[in-house]
Amino acid sequence: MYELSNVTKRYTRGKDTVHALDGIDLTIPDGDRLVIQGPTGGGKSTLLQMLGGLDRPTAGEVVLDGTDLARLSEARLTRVRSESIGFVFQSFNLIPTLTAQENVETALVPLGIKVKERRELAAEALESVGLGERLGHLPGEMSGGQQQRVAIARAVVKKPKVLLADEPTGNLDEGTRDEIMDVLERLWKEHGLTFVMVTHDSTLAKKAPRLATLRQGRITVKENAAT
Repeated sequence: MYELSNVTKRYTRGKDTVHALDGIDLTIPDGDRLVIQGPTGGGKSTLLQMLGGLDRPTAGEVVLDGTDLARLSEARLTRVRSESIGFVFQSFNLIPTLTAQENVETALVPLGIKVKERRELAAEALESVGLGERLGHLPGEMSGGQQQRVAIARAVVKKPKVLLADEPTGNLDEGTRDEIMDVLERLWKEHGLTFVMVTHDSTLAKKAPRLATLRQGRITVKENAAT
């Protein structure tokens, strides 16, 4: 479970102070599927970075399962990210010189898993996203949707507790978008993940059990009646 209390993030831009997050209070239960929406610059990606331990708040607490991520050492925070949190980004972030299988294996290297087991786990993860026949392909030899499937496999291969996705369908056409969302939703259910996604796509937002809206660093959360 995430428990955020009075989370504030301030940036200095020239002579101005930007309040990216302005006193966020938010609880995300285990197994929740939460979509975050809002205008550009409203704080969506900043909030996701806080949840993933990729950035620290100026003030407040970001507690995951009783541990305040904001106060961990860099070494311990890196360990939490490596073990417990999977990330999916709009730009895929695959290494172009590595095959699909090797890209997925990179998530397992920090965990000290031996080579043979890494290969087996990566192959299983790629099979689970429908790429069992693409293990040896480079990113440049795959479509955008296939590359995002590799990125999803990389995020879930370590069996994380949390899956964070920042505009995961932003670079995809409508048909591929729906396919990728089907994969993400299936994995959320199968693995019992806590799934938090940032998106500008209102069609996707309406399908989530809970919707958070961020405007000028402030958050409102509602249950989606349509789900």
